[in-house]
Amino acid sequence: MGKAIEKIAIERGHEIVYTLDEIRNQGTLANAEVAINFSVPQAAVDNIKSALQKQIPVVCGTTGWLDHYQEVVDYCQEKQAAFLYASNFSIGVHLFFKLNALAAKLMKPHAQSYTPSLEEIHHIHKLDAPSGTAITLAESILENSDLEGWELDTKSKSKLEIKSIREGEVPGTHLVSYRSSIDEISLKHEAFGRDGFALGAVIAAEWIVGKRGLFRMEDVLNIS
Repeated sequence: MGKAIEKIAIERGHEIVYTLDEIRNQGTLANAEVAINFSVPQAAVDNIKSALQKQIPVVCGTTGWLDHYQEVVDYCQEKQAAFLYASNFSIGVHLFFKLNALAAKLMKPHAQSYTPSLEEIHHIHKLDAPSGTAITLAESILENSDLEGWELDTKSKSKLEIKSIREGEVPGTHLVSYRSSIDEISLKHEAFGRDGFALGAVIAAEWIVGKRGLFRMEDVLNIS
């Protein structure tokens, strides 16, 4: 993702002034107008805070660290900086989120007949499961059902099943299904590569410069 973001940012006329990963610490963070964080979960909070401390807006797509989300929100507000987190930066995925939320509302009166489920497929290098995108999809389903939460790779009548598959170099596929005894309704988003995620992150970074506060990708796309 870092390489894809760097490529698209340069193509759109931006300069990369600082790069931090497991083998590089190159450039000067203080020279940045905005920081984009796609790191491993255990590094995310420190990376985000190091930029916010300098009042550099942060766009974050790292998943698997959200137990510390409120800590980052509080720090952002303390520093009067700007922070935008998204579990997925694909524009198509955010339209998919809206379709999923609408479907969940439509299916709510039929909860006794249709059982919802979620499946996500990603490349073997993805460290967290389920994906952040799957969790975001699950939240809309749970808001419109009597289910008590989600459960990974197990079936329970009281919880939403999320199935996570790791295979090959799959960029990301998410499938939401509602199954009854007589039919099945499905919504699917399939990414063909990582450029869509990278482009969305760069667009979000362009948008957040000069702002203060907490934002979502829906704000960037004006589909709140």
